[in-house]
Amino acid sequence: MSDPKGVPPAENIPAIAASPAVPSSNGTGVNTSATAPKTPMADGNPAFRMMGLPRLRLPSRNWLIFLSLSGSIASAILYDKYETRRTKQKWCDVVSHLAREPLDTKNMPRKLTIYLAAPPGDGLRSAREHFHNYVKPILVAGAMDWDVVEGRKEGDVRHKTAERVRRKRRRRGEGEALEEEELQKEYAMELMRERNGTGEYPGVSGDLVVGRHTWKEYVRGVHEGWLGPVDQPAVVPAVVEGAEDSAVATHVPGHSSLGDAAAKGAAKVLAPTPPPDTDISATLDADSNSPTALETPTPPETLPLEDAPKEEEKPSKPRNPAPYLLPSAYPTATLSPSIPEVIGPSIILPFPHILGVRNTHIRIYRFLNRRRLADEIGRDVAAAVLGASYRSFDAVTAPSRTQDGGAGDSVPEQTAVLAREEGEWWKSVHRAREEGEESVWIEGMALDERVAGRMRRFELSAGEEDRAKRSAAGTEVVAKETEDE
Repeated sequence: MSDPKGVPPAENIPAIAASPAVPSSNGTGVNTSATAPKTPMADGNPAFRMMGLPRLRLPSRNWLIFLSLSGSIASAILYDKYETRRTKQKWCDVVSHLAREPLDTKNMPRKLTIYLAAPPGDGLRSAREHFHNYVKPILVAGAMDWDVVEGRKEGDVRHKTAERVRRKRRRRGEGEALEEEELQKEYAMELMRERNGTGEYPGVSGDLVVGRHTWKEYVRGVHEGWLGPVDQPAVVPAVVEGAEDSAVATHVPGHSSLGDAAAKGAAKVLAPTPPPDTDISATLDADSNSPTALETPTPPETLPLEDAPKEEEKPSKPRNPAPYLLPSAYPTATLSPSIPEVIGPSIILPFPHILGVRNTHIRIYRFLNRRRLADEIGRDVAAAVLGASYRSFDAVTAPSRTQDGGAGDSVPEQTAVLAREEGEWWKSVHRAREEGEESVWIEGMALDERVAGRMRRFELSAGEEDRAKRSAAGTEVVAKETEDE
């Protein structure tokens, strides 16, 4: 007779009895976890269930990773924007009292000059955005008037700065005297103000230079304007023996040294002509007897394409006129008698601009820390708007380039300011320039003590710095302009 179903064989009974009993929650040897009924899940909020919303539960692992990363990045961006806005407002409050001061009706308001140039390897749009984001709000808060000197290519700011200086020198009687009609056209605005009795601002004006590349052009233009000639020097060609014979051969069509009409006239003069007393019929008979008389010259229209004379390319015209004075001629140049005792004052604003995919991590870091750049630029712009304190440029110690890490040489402050930006310029900037192109950005800065010693730099006083800190902390209330005012 077979064993009943479900009963273990007799030989397995001792093994089962010898196995230790599994402890249970009720203190007996019987495991009740398998037999205990599972607790049913809560039905959830009936209101949510009626609206069709699912039961709330924790997100999965992948969702937690996504939400944590996206939330961290969004929080960093929002925090930086909030702090950047507070920083701008802090420096706007420092200069806002100037907007409530009355203006003299017989004098022009104070005006700053903004020098702005396209960064190396990029266009002018990025420089304009930098100005609108960090500089313009503080100028508007202080009710400051300004002019902008822009440069799209390398050398534009240098030329415009030097031309502004030369214009001042011509106004004071230097250089070639202008005719009355040209004088009225060139200085129409100044003459109108003189007739109306409107004078210039009695205090200092000031210059704001954005970026290291613009600063190098600005310094070069200031030196060229005050040390160079007022009128453009005439280019005298060198006299070389035999130049008359090669004038036609070396002529370039459209060149300013020799016109096309003059070249054609010279060709006619140099062409061989028969003597005047020679009989024309005899000349024709002699030509008909020559072996080459039957050869008819092929007109230029019937020549093959390869043999047709190619039109010579005109030389490219430089974007700006050549500098009136090179840095190598600074020691021998004559200083203008109308140069003021103080040039500027000026302030150099940082313009960090780095390109390239390999520098993405640096760009992301700067994007998330724009509040620090806003604070640095705001301090400098506020110092220029207040205009209460400025100093001369000092000598600073340049970083050592040797391996021992010793102290570097002492250099003028003008040459060392924002020098760190040159290492971030795009690599194409450091290539060799072609003929006619300027290379102000990659050349060293040459200074003349007669001009560099008169340059001044704005700085923020300790009192204004403390007032800015109190305004940021909320301990100092800034008077706001109301609609009634």
